[in-house]
Amino acid sequence: MKFYSQKLKLDLELPVSISPMGEIAGFPVRPGMFDMNGATALPCGVNFTVHTHYGTSCELLLFHRGEDEPYAVLPFPEAYKIGDVYSMIVFGLNIEEFEYAYRIDGPYDPQKGQLFDKNAVLLDPYARAVAGQRVWGEKTEKNYHARVVKDSFDWGDMPQSKQEMSDLVIYELHVRGFTKHESSGVEHKGTFAGLMEKIPYLKELGVNAVELMPIFEFDETMNTREVDGKHLLEYWGYNTVGFFAPNTSYTSAEEYNKEGTELKELIRELHENGIEVILDVVFNHTAEGNEKGPMFCFKGFDNKIYYMLTPDGNYYNFSGCGNTLNCNHPIVQQLILECLRYWTVSYRVDGFRFDLASILGRNTDGSPMNNPPLLKSLAYDPVLANVKLIAEAWDAGGMYQVGSFPASKRWAEWNGRYRDTLRGYLKGDSWEARNAASSICGSGDMYGGHYPDYKGNYAGYNSCVNFLTCHDGFTLYDLYAYNEKHNWENGWNNTDGSDDNRSWNCGAEGETDNPEVLTLRYRMIRNACTVLLCSRGTPMFLAGDEFGNTQFGNNNCYCQDNECSWLDWTRLEKNRELFEFFRYMIAFRHAHPVIRKMLPSAVCGLEPLHTYNIWADCSPIAGDTKTFGVCFAGYNTEKGRDDLVYVVLNTHWEDVEIKLPSLPRPLFWHLCVNTYGDGRGRYFYPEGEAIRITKEFIMRPRSVAVFIGK
Repeated sequence: MKFYSQKLKLDLELPVSISPMGEIAGFPVRPGMFDMNGATALPCGVNFTVHTHYGTSCELLLFHRGEDEPYAVLPFPEAYKIGDVYSMIVFGLNIEEFEYAYRIDGPYDPQKGQLFDKNAVLLDPYARAVAGQRVWGEKTEKNYHARVVKDSFDWGDMPQSKQEMSDLVIYELHVRGFTKHESSGVEHKGTFAGLMEKIPYLKELGVNAVELMPIFEFDETMNTREVDGKHLLEYWGYNTVGFFAPNTSYTSAEEYNKEGTELKELIRELHENGIEVILDVVFNHTAEGNEKGPMFCFKGFDNKIYYMLTPDGNYYNFSGCGNTLNCNHPIVQQLILECLRYWTVSYRVDGFRFDLASILGRNTDGSPMNNPPLLKSLAYDPVLANVKLIAEAWDAGGMYQVGSFPASKRWAEWNGRYRDTLRGYLKGDSWEARNAASSICGSGDMYGGHYPDYKGNYAGYNSCVNFLTCHDGFTLYDLYAYNEKHNWENGWNNTDGSDDNRSWNCGAEGETDNPEVLTLRYRMIRNACTVLLCSRGTPMFLAGDEFGNTQFGNNNCYCQDNECSWLDWTRLEKNRELFEFFRYMIAFRHAHPVIRKMLPSAVCGLEPLHTYNIWADCSPIAGDTKTFGVCFAGYNTEKGRDDLVYVVLNTHWEDVEIKLPSLPRPLFWHLCVNTYGDGRGRYFYPEGEAIRITKEFIMRPRSVAVFIGK
């Protein structure tokens, strides 16, 4: 069964006869569809709907493409207003021949948060496409304008993905940086099309979800500057201009009035290859900044509603970026909910990762809320029912909610404690042993896992996103190549970026030719990879970690649109062995569901989840142990046999002899992974070649081993 396109649906919903009722500025008009936000193409013209609570009048501005002066100004008559909503159908408009914006008049009283300016040209908050920044790094127009998008993309009968969170392996990437480097080998570098050319690579690697750093229209020219001859931009994309519009500079060709087509083609192709798409969304602030920032949208429509303001009319800054979106105001709630529904329905997005998500739980005065209405609305919205919701459960105002985010048993979280604990333990902080063991077991002390959620799933396995690296911080290679951050090129005298990296350079700071140091670094990377992919919860890692990509010690590359942030694909061939190791570990995780979730009880009698000391004869592990094991056991009903996995970490700098848990005959433990290697460059063994271990095993210095029972 085919889905109807948006055009067909509109055609079916429109009255049989719809005609003008008046004329404004030479255009035939009539009252519009008040419940249809934004600008919508109709067979007879265009419906424009916009709202302002404190504004007193509204004008629609029409521009020729690329021009700053409107060729027509259409004031909304009072009869075209219901409540706070203005709506008007303008007949005879060809969407390919114009761009549009608004002007809103109203009171100006900054101390009360009112900033209305009848001369300010304002972007539609519901704009489906934004004009003015088509060329990366260039703002070509004085003001932002919107374009009307006609959506004729046919998704066919592609079903929505039903994969559980715990079954995903998430790969975080920056659309531009992923293929912009000359070594990427793609035709359309730095674009959605370029990423589409790399889908065979993603499939070979084995990841089944990509998390795209912000792809909403954003202002990369904000705070642009020159530092040591380099042109710095807001490269990451966390300064949103339009929440409903894809970034036009990420497309390989112009898409006038069909914006989003290339992105939709990318998402469809990813889905056809079994890869889900998660968007990194920024609902905590916008590119309008603080009191000194520009006014191009929300400030001009209703500054007092869209932003959290202090009693004297200034901006609360819980985002660290100048302003804070007033997410729990009903009008802003409506915008966010409608936005997420739009991306779910029109773009078939599978999930959303919310940047600084704790802001979504703040009241209009900035105080934390016990039961934030926005989070509850998103959790129980029927359109979003199968969409992944992932919170970065902290903000720049000091609210840290890892393990306590108001989740309604629906939200997952970036597990910041997992990152910090395992980073420390793997480099030798033995006092982190118990927290490390708990984290590998799924952080049950934070996320439960013993009680089913509202869908009957065990919450712990779908609530926890484990990661050691992400866009914010060191790459995995740099984590073991630098003791300190090296952010001098950002221009802030190395004061920006986190100082708490829990990294270790393995004996030499930065690049080195020392073979012993390099051998240790790559072993530490294999250790991190193995532990991450053998931990209960959902693993996520940063693009390029699988082949040792480096940012040269910069742990805050937000402004580096250059080789510092772009993936250097020559390292894939240089470190092909590392890539194959990642590929094997991802496949290993997919092959062993017992790592990902609770299975029926194992026939062999092993407990479902157990931690062991080096002698495997008792459960407690010492608070400062350098070596311990975690055993996952259950019955795989699909294969009709027990699924048994034993992971051992040795962070000591010496050999340690261990015993493995007892198995009833005819079962034996078989070695599948040894990150230290066999001395001949082999670090893993396919199941058919796994090495049978009787009872004892020598764990080599700073290594991880994985065994299966069969």
